[in-house]
Amino acid sequence: MLNTEVLLIIVGMATATFFTRFACLALFSRSGVPGWLEKWLKHVPAAILTALIAPALLLPQGSLDISTDNHYLLAGCVAAVTAYKSRSVIATITLGLAVMFALRWFNT
Repeated sequence: MLNTEVLLIIVGMATATFFTRFACLALFSRSGVPGWLEKWLKHVPAAILTALIAPALLLPQGSLDISTDNHYLLAGCVAAVTAYKSRSVIATITLGLAVMFALRWFNT
C-alpha cells in the first residue's frame, strides 16, 4: 500500500506537470509560438543532453579526470567524432561501446 506522503508527492508532481503544459497550450493556442521562442527551444534538447553527459564523462569518480585513464572520456570523444562524421546513431553507439569495452578489456 502506498504511503500517504508518496501519494501526495505523485499527485503534486502530476498537477505541476499538467499545469506547466496546459499553461503553454493556453498561452500560445491563439497566437502560436513566437519565432524567437521557437528558435530558442530548438537548443534545449542539446543543452539538456550535454548537462546529463558531461558530468559522466568528466567526473567519473566524483572529481575532474581528463587523463587518458578516464575510459568514459575517451569513449565519449570517439563517440562524439563518430556522431559528427557519420550522423548515424547506430554507428555512434556501436563504436562508443566497442571503444569502452576494449579499454576495459585491455586495462584489466
